Amino acid sequence: MDISKFTDKKTGQLVPVLMPEPDFAFVPDDLPSRWKPSDAQWEMVVDTEKHLGLLEGVARNLPNPQLLLTPLRTREALTSSRLEGTYATAQELILFELNPKEPTSSSDQKNSWLEVSNYNQALAHGYHKLDKFPFCLSVFKELHKTLLTGVRGAHAQPGEFRNHQVHVGSTRRYIPPPAPTMLECLYKLETYINTDDNINKLIKCFIVHYQFEAIHPFGDGNGRVGRVLLALMIHRFSDLKMPWLYLSPYFERYKEEYIENLFKVSSEGAWSTWIEFCLRGAKEQAKEAVRVCESLKTLKDEMHTKELCGSGRLHAIIDELFNNPYVTISDLARTKNVSYPTAKADVDFLVKNGILRPLENMPQKTYVAQQIFDIAYANV
Repeated sequence: MDISKFTDKKTGQLVPVLMPEPDFAFVPDDLPSRWKPSDAQWEMVVDTEKHLGLLEGVARNLPNPQLLLTPLRTREALTSSRLEGTYATAQELILFELNPKEPTSSSDQKNSWLEVSNYNQALAHGYHKLDKFPFCLSVFKELHKTLLTGVRGAHAQPGEFRNHQVHVGSTRRYIPPPAPTMLECLYKLETYINTDDNINKLIKCFIVHYQFEAIHPFGDGNGRVGRVLLALMIHRFSDLKMPWLYLSPYFERYKEEYIENLFKVSSEGAWSTWIEFCLRGAKEQAKEAVRVCESLKTLKDEMHTKELCGSGRLHAIIDELFNNPYVTISDLARTKNVSYPTAKADVDFLVKNGILRPLENMPQKTYVAQQIFDIAYANV
C-alpha cells in the first residue's frame, strides 16, 4: 500500500503487516460521536430529506408496495453486483428467478445470475431480519452467508468474519486492518450504529458505510454486504415504511468517484467530500424512484381501463405483471388454478390488447409486458 498517500489528516493508523512481504495496513479510528454540518451541507441534508419524504408519500399511496419495491431492489442488485465485476441484464435475472437452476460449470453464465439473485435475497432477508433484531454482527454474517452461498467467493467462509489478512486491488491499493484488530473495530462499529447521538441519521448512514468498507470484515463480498447494509440503514434510520432508496445505481454511475472518495476519507480525512457525494446520490435516487413510481402507477391505471371483458382474473394478471413482467402460460395456469387452454386464452387476449408480447428464441414460450419492463428497468 502506498503510504505516501496518507497525510497527517488521515482517519486512522498505519500498522505493519506481512503480505507475505512487509507492508502496512490501515486501522480506522473510532467514528465521531458528533458531526456538525456546514451551512451548505445542512441545506443539502434538508433538500435530500425533502425528496425522501416525497418518495415516502408517493410509495405509501400505492395499493401494492411491491409495484415500486421490486424494480428498485432489482436495480440495486444488478448495479451493486456490477460494481464488483458481475454482469447480468434485468431480463436475464428475472427469467432466472422464474426458473432458477444451479450452474453446471465455472464458466456457466448462471453463476452471474445466481450471484445477483443472492443479492436480491439478501436485501429481502435483511429487511425481515431487522423486524426482530438491531443492526448487529450476527445480521452482518447472515447477509454475507446469503450473498455468497453457492457463488464465487464461497471459499471465503460465507457467514464468517475473516481470520486472515486481505487487501483491496491487485496492487494492494488499500489494506484493511489485521484480523484481530478488525474484530475490535467491528465491535465498536456495532455499538456506534445502535447508539443514539446528535448526528443526523442520514449522515450517520454514510459514515457507517465508510467504516464498514474500511474495516473490510469478510474474505470477499465486503462491497456488496456494505451496500445492502446501507440500504437497510437508510430505511430504518429515515423512518421509511419500506427500503425505497438504493444508492448502488448512483455509485455505479460514478464508480471512480465512489472508490476515490472512500479512500480519501482514510488517507486525507475527507469526510465532507464523502458525505456531500452521498447526499447528492440520495437526492438523485429518490427523485428517480418517484419518477419510476409515478410512471408505473399511470401505466397500471391505463392498463386497467382497457376492455378486459369484465374478467377479474385478467385484472389480477395485470397486477402481477407489475411484480414480474414475464409470464408463461403454464405458470399462469398453475398460479391461477385454471386449465392450460384458459390460461392461453388469457395470454392471447393480453397480447391482442398490446399488454403482452412473445419473446423470441426461448426454450419455453415466454411473454413480457414490455411497457412495464421499459419503465421499471430503463438504463439498467
